[in-house]
Amino acid sequence: MDMPRPYVPVPEPLDRADHDDRADLDGEHDEPVHPTGSGGRHRLMVPEPAPLTEHGPARIIAVANQKGGVGKTTSTINLGAALAEYGRRVLLVDFDPQGALSIGLGVQAHELDTTVYNLLMERGVEVDDVIKKTGVAGLDLLPSNIDLSAAEVQLVTEVGREQALGRAIKPVLDRYDVVLIDCQPSLGLLTINALACADQILIPLACEFFSLRGVALLMDTIEKVQDRLNPDLTILGILATMFDPRTLHTREVRQRVIEAFGDLVFEATINRTVRFPETTVAGEPITTWAPQSNGAEAYRLLAREVIAR
Repeated sequence: MDMPRPYVPVPEPLDRADHDDRADLDGEHDEPVHPTGSGGRHRLMVPEPAPLTEHGPARIIAVANQKGGVGKTTSTINLGAALAEYGRRVLLVDFDPQGALSIGLGVQAHELDTTVYNLLMERGVEVDDVIKKTGVAGLDLLPSNIDLSAAEVQLVTEVGREQALGRAIKPVLDRYDVVLIDCQPSLGLLTINALACADQILIPLACEFFSLRGVALLMDTIEKVQDRLNPDLTILGILATMFDPRTLHTREVRQRVIEAFGDLVFEATINRTVRFPETTVAGEPITTWAPQSNGAEAYRLLAREVIAR
């Protein structure tokens, strides 16, 4: 399947003088920001979705970027919680051996008897044996911990190793509306598994200098998965994260992302804020920890955009 690749401009280093408008970043910046791009891009009004009368089968969305620290886990948790607020039944899959998604929902590694690793590698373990309820109605979790790192090695000798995750979660897809897979920050076998079973990929992209450099590599991987494993895989959208409107640098990077990818870039933009680290400590999404915050509203907007697409 051929996918036209947009030109991805890499921002040049800014002159020292360009940083003069940089404010002190130690404090919180949680102002509502709706930057607009050039070329007639304007803020979109996305209405609240209609309630569902029935559920399933699930749309599988892989949240992936081989660069770490771009907000994959934060976005998976909070997008899932926002979708659940809109009446969608959501399954979150923690597919990163670091287990950050599970920790972010208050599940500690030592509390887990079974994880995604057991589901993939042990006979007789069913997906329902591993699924855990969260504190958010309609939001369930397939947890993970460091054991999952062994699966990447052990799966190498398995027949159909790239489809292991898809086979494992297939029995419950009719019960959910959305499955969100939090991928590890690499393009290894676990991430390939996620892309092989996904309908769409959501790419969080930090508004930082080096972020655009990795996009071309990710596009190569997506094309290979389309050609060899999953011809129906499409890009759902690109989510700008770590945005701080006080700095020229982040504004410039976001603008170049819009110029490169156009309507693939979500209107929702995730700002830097101290709220997100607080939610990790609290073990719950920002939509319940700080429901009136701009961070929560940004993820609700993202959820509406995802449903609309």
